[in-house]
Amino acid sequence: MKPAAIAFDDARHTLGVAEMDATHRAFVTLAAALAEADNATFPTLYGELLAHTREHFAAEDARMRATRFPAIGEHLNEHQRVIGELTAFNRSVQAGRLQLARAYVRESLPGWFDLHLATMDAALAAHLRRTGA
Repeated sequence: MKPAAIAFDDARHTLGVAEMDATHRAFVTLAAALAEADNATFPTLYGELLAHTREHFAAEDARMRATRFPAIGEHLNEHQRVIGELTAFNRSVQAGRLQLARAYVRESLPGWFDLHLATMDAALAAHLRRTGA
């Protein structure tokens, strides 16, 4: 059974913080393209997803620090964990071994995104709206 493709759902994924919503939409667009990519384009798209995710997390991390977000420790740790996974798979991708990275993108990333957005990012967005940041 093929897992559900990653897709941005306005009703579930919009958090009401324009910068976060735009970044999440771009992440989903890249991840969806990567899930369908052929072997020739997969390495380039994977590199783009990794670079985007690093920038995405760095921006969120900076906002959490600047606004003294109470749950910053857990959120930073989650970002570091995911960047670590993406970076480890990137070494394989750059060596031409795509199978595990493909499985990660198709099977793990969609569920992680939904959960992370509904919990950690929703809490951050609420904090940002409360503080007017």
